Amino acid sequence: MTKLYYLTAFIFIICACTFNQAQTSVSNGEEVPDITAASDYDSARFLKVLPQQIEAVKTYIRNKGGVYSTQKAILIDMKIPSKYFRLFVVDLKTNKIISKGLCAHGSGSEIAGTDSLQFSNIPNSYMTSLGLYKIGSSYQGSFGKSYKLAGLEKSNDKAAARAIVLHRYSCVPDEEQYYPICNSLGCAMLSENYFEELMPIIDKEPKPMIMKIYY
Repeated sequence: MTKLYYLTAFIFIICACTFNQAQTSVSNGEEVPDITAASDYDSARFLKVLPQQIEAVKTYIRNKGGVYSTQKAILIDMKIPSKYFRLFVVDLKTNKIISKGLCAHGSGSEIAGTDSLQFSNIPNSYMTSLGLYKIGSSYQGSFGKSYKLAGLEKSNDKAAARAIVLHRYSCVPDEEQYYPICNSLGCAMLSENYFEELMPIIDKEPKPMIMKIYY
């Protein structure tokens, strides 16, 4: 019985450590999370898509002639399950991730019986909207300090009308989980501690930062 107990405990520890692996690796100059042990995390796709999304954001910023920050941007990969880090602050000069955290999606985006998500710009849909956003001014709201978001594409241009903002909420954990995290009503919703980490990054930028949500 004692041997069986220790064997079970050992297997549990090994599995837990493997599941929660979130170290950083480098590929083609970009720092990316390495969660290759997770069966529902497509690391090969992430390694391919993140650099493409960074370049798309940089091209958009260049085309706008100095309106937005050329230093940093926020990318949110909704293809990554919510239990894993999927919000990435990227240094646009080095193409490296400098910060990462969990981010909730809208409750309406979930499709019952599947792991897929759907997206909408329709008011009261409670869905996340894909596309480029301008991170606007901060304000004091129901969740404390929050940031207004302006949708810059047809897919998210009703963000302001829908009161879609970047904010914190206590139900979002700080670390990666075994199970999906709580949902929002369509906002990009972060943990309280990670929001504290993110605020000075946003506030120190002399020009508005771009945030992109993609799938």
